[in-house]
Amino acid sequence: MQAGIKRVTDGASGLVRAIGHVAAWSALALVLVVAFNVLARYLFSYGTVGLQEAEWHIMAVSALFGMSYGLNQGGEVRVDIFYGSMRPKTQALVDLVSNIALCVVALLIAWLCIAYVQSSYAINEGSPDPGGLGYRYLLKAAMPVAFLLLALQAVAMTGHAALKLMTPLPERQE
Repeated sequence: MQAGIKRVTDGASGLVRAIGHVAAWSALALVLVVAFNVLARYLFSYGTVGLQEAEWHIMAVSALFGMSYGLNQGGEVRVDIFYGSMRPKTQALVDLVSNIALCVVALLIAWLCIAYVQSSYAINEGSPDPGGLGYRYLLKAAMPVAFLLLALQAVAMTGHAALKLMTPLPERQE
Protein backbone atom coordinates (compact mmCIF):
# COMPACT_ATOMS: atom_id res chain seq x y z
CA MET A 1 0.00 0.00 0.00
CA GLN A 2 2.81 2.40 0.85
CA ALA A 3 4.45 1.74 -2.51
CA GLY A 4 1.19 2.62 -4.30
CA ILE A 5 0.82 5.84 -2.32
CA LYS A 6 4.45 6.71 -3.08
CA ARG A 7 3.91 6.10 -6.83
CA VAL A 8 0.81 8.33 -6.89
CA THR A 9 2.54 11.04 -4.86
CA ASP A 10 5.66 11.03 -7.01
CA GLY A 11 3.63 11.00 -10.23
CA ALA A 12 1.42 13.89 -9.13
CA SER A 13 4.38 15.91 -7.90
CA GLY A 14 6.25 15.24 -11.14
CA LEU A 15 3.34 16.43 -13.26
CA VAL A 16 2.96 19.59 -11.17
CA ARG A 17 6.71 20.19 -11.39
CA ALA A 18 6.71 19.81 -15.19
CA ILE A 19 3.79 22.21 -15.64
CA GLY A 20 5.42 24.56 -13.14
CA HIS A 21 8.58 24.69 -15.23
CA VAL A 22 6.48 25.75 -18.22
CA ALA A 23 4.80 28.42 -16.08
CA ALA A 24 8.20 29.62 -14.90
CA TRP A 25 9.49 29.90 -18.46
CA SER A 26 6.42 31.90 -19.41
CA ALA A 27 8.03 34.73 -17.43
CA LEU A 28 10.49 35.03 -20.32
CA ALA A 29 7.57 35.45 -22.74
CA LEU A 30 6.15 38.12 -20.44
CA VAL A 31 9.45 40.02 -20.32
CA LEU A 32 9.77 39.88 -24.11
CA VAL A 33 6.21 41.13 -24.69
CA VAL A 34 6.62 43.95 -22.16
CA ALA A 35 10.01 44.94 -23.61
CA PHE A 36 8.59 44.96 -27.13
CA ASN A 37 5.61 47.07 -26.02
CA VAL A 38 7.80 49.60 -24.24
CA LEU A 39 10.37 49.86 -27.03
CA ALA A 40 7.71 50.07 -29.73
CA ARG A 41 5.77 52.73 -27.84
CA TYR A 42 8.69 54.99 -26.95
CA LEU A 43 10.94 54.51 -29.97
CA PHE A 44 8.39 54.13 -32.76
CA SER A 45 5.17 55.53 -31.25
CA TYR A 46 3.55 52.18 -31.96
CA GLY A 47 1.40 50.15 -29.64
CA THR A 48 -1.52 47.76 -29.76
CA VAL A 49 -4.20 47.01 -27.23
CA GLY A 50 -3.88 43.32 -28.04
CA LEU A 51 -0.23 43.17 -27.00
CA GLN A 52 -0.95 45.13 -23.84
CA GLU A 53 -3.69 42.66 -22.97
CA ALA A 54 -1.34 39.79 -23.79
CA GLU A 55 0.87 41.00 -20.94
CA TRP A 56 -1.75 40.46 -18.28
CA HIS A 57 -3.00 37.27 -19.93
CA ILE A 58 0.49 35.77 -19.68
CA MET A 59 0.88 37.01 -16.10
CA ALA A 60 -2.52 35.64 -15.05
CA VAL A 61 -1.87 32.18 -16.47
CA SER A 62 1.65 32.12 -15.00
CA ALA A 63 0.32 33.00 -11.55
CA LEU A 64 -2.51 30.47 -11.74
CA PHE A 65 -0.26 27.58 -12.71
CA GLY A 66 2.60 28.84 -10.56
CA MET A 67 0.63 28.50 -7.32
CA SER A 68 0.70 24.69 -7.38
CA TYR A 69 4.36 24.75 -8.44
CA GLY A 70 5.20 27.06 -5.52
CA LEU A 71 3.50 24.62 -3.17
CA ASN A 72 5.35 21.75 -4.84
CA GLN A 73 8.67 23.46 -4.23
CA GLY A 74 7.90 24.31 -0.59
CA GLY A 75 7.45 28.01 -1.25
CA GLU A 76 4.31 28.33 0.86
CA VAL A 77 4.18 30.62 3.85
CA ARG A 78 3.83 28.71 7.08
CA VAL A 79 3.24 29.93 10.60
CA ASP A 80 5.85 27.95 12.48
CA ILE A 81 5.17 29.25 15.97
CA PHE A 82 3.36 26.06 16.94
CA TYR A 83 4.19 23.76 14.03
CA GLY A 84 7.95 23.91 14.59
CA SER A 85 7.66 22.68 18.17
CA MET A 86 5.40 19.73 17.31
CA ARG A 87 6.56 16.13 17.09
CA PRO A 88 7.06 14.77 13.55
CA LYS A 89 3.92 12.60 13.72
CA THR A 90 1.84 15.56 14.91
CA GLN A 91 3.29 17.69 12.10
CA ALA A 92 2.35 14.95 9.63
CA LEU A 93 -1.20 14.86 11.04
CA VAL A 94 -1.51 18.65 10.71
CA ASP A 95 -0.17 18.39 7.14
CA LEU A 96 -2.63 15.61 6.35
CA VAL A 97 -5.66 17.54 7.59
CA SER A 98 -4.61 20.84 6.01
CA ASN A 99 -3.81 19.22 2.66
CA ILE A 100 -7.18 17.46 2.59
CA ALA A 101 -8.82 20.83 3.30
CA LEU A 102 -6.76 22.45 0.52
CA CYS A 103 -7.82 19.72 -1.90
CA VAL A 104 -11.49 20.18 -1.06
CA VAL A 105 -11.30 23.97 -1.42
CA ALA A 106 -9.34 23.76 -4.69
CA LEU A 107 -11.87 21.30 -6.14
CA LEU A 108 -14.75 23.52 -5.02
CA ILE A 109 -13.20 26.58 -6.67
CA ALA A 110 -12.50 24.60 -9.86
CA TRP A 111 -16.11 23.44 -9.95
CA LEU A 112 -17.44 26.96 -9.37
CA CYS A 113 -15.22 28.34 -12.15
CA ILE A 114 -16.76 26.04 -14.75
CA ALA A 115 -20.03 28.02 -14.94
CA TYR A 116 -17.99 31.22 -15.25
CA VAL A 117 -16.08 29.77 -18.21
CA GLN A 118 -19.26 28.38 -19.79
CA SER A 119 -21.02 31.75 -19.68
CA SER A 120 -17.97 33.41 -21.22
CA TYR A 121 -17.89 30.77 -23.97
CA ALA A 122 -21.64 31.06 -24.59
CA ILE A 123 -21.36 34.75 -25.46
CA ASN A 124 -17.98 34.32 -27.22
CA GLU A 125 -16.55 36.88 -24.84
CA GLY A 126 -13.69 38.96 -26.06
CA SER A 127 -12.03 42.17 -25.07
CA PRO A 128 -14.33 45.17 -24.70
CA ASP A 129 -11.55 47.35 -26.15
CA PRO A 130 -11.16 47.86 -29.89
CA GLY A 131 -8.15 45.88 -31.10
CA GLY A 132 -8.15 43.75 -27.95
CA LEU A 133 -7.81 40.00 -27.77
CA GLY A 134 -10.76 37.77 -28.46
CA TYR A 135 -11.63 34.39 -27.01
CA ARG A 136 -11.43 35.55 -23.39
CA TYR A 137 -13.03 32.25 -22.34
CA LEU A 138 -9.71 30.55 -23.11
CA LEU A 139 -8.04 32.70 -20.46
CA LYS A 140 -10.88 32.00 -18.03
CA ALA A 141 -10.62 28.27 -18.76
CA ALA A 142 -7.18 28.34 -17.15
CA MET A 143 -8.82 28.89 -13.75
CA PRO A 144 -10.52 25.51 -13.26
CA VAL A 145 -7.53 23.71 -14.78
CA ALA A 146 -5.11 25.51 -12.47
CA PHE A 147 -7.23 24.74 -9.40
CA LEU A 148 -7.45 21.09 -10.45
CA LEU A 149 -3.67 21.11 -10.63
CA LEU A 150 -3.58 22.66 -7.15
CA ALA A 151 -5.89 19.89 -5.93
CA LEU A 152 -3.56 17.33 -7.51
CA GLN A 153 -0.62 18.84 -5.62
CA ALA A 154 -2.69 18.71 -2.43
CA VAL A 155 -3.34 15.00 -3.08
CA ALA A 156 0.40 14.45 -3.49
CA MET A 157 1.12 16.28 -0.24
CA THR A 158 -1.66 14.36 1.52
CA GLY A 159 -0.06 11.11 0.40
CA HIS A 160 3.33 12.29 1.62
CA ALA A 161 1.86 13.15 5.04
CA ALA A 162 0.07 9.77 5.17
CA LEU A 163 3.35 8.00 4.44
CA LYS A 164 4.99 9.86 7.33
CA LEU A 165 2.16 8.74 9.60
CA MET A 166 2.52 5.11 8.48
CA THR A 167 6.28 5.04 9.01
CA PRO A 168 7.15 3.74 12.46
CA LEU A 169 9.21 6.01 14.67
CA PRO A 170 12.76 4.90 15.37
CA GLU A 171 13.28 3.59 18.86
CA ARG A 172 15.06 5.88 21.31
CA GLN A 173 18.67 5.16 22.10
CA GLU A 174 19.43 5.70 25.77
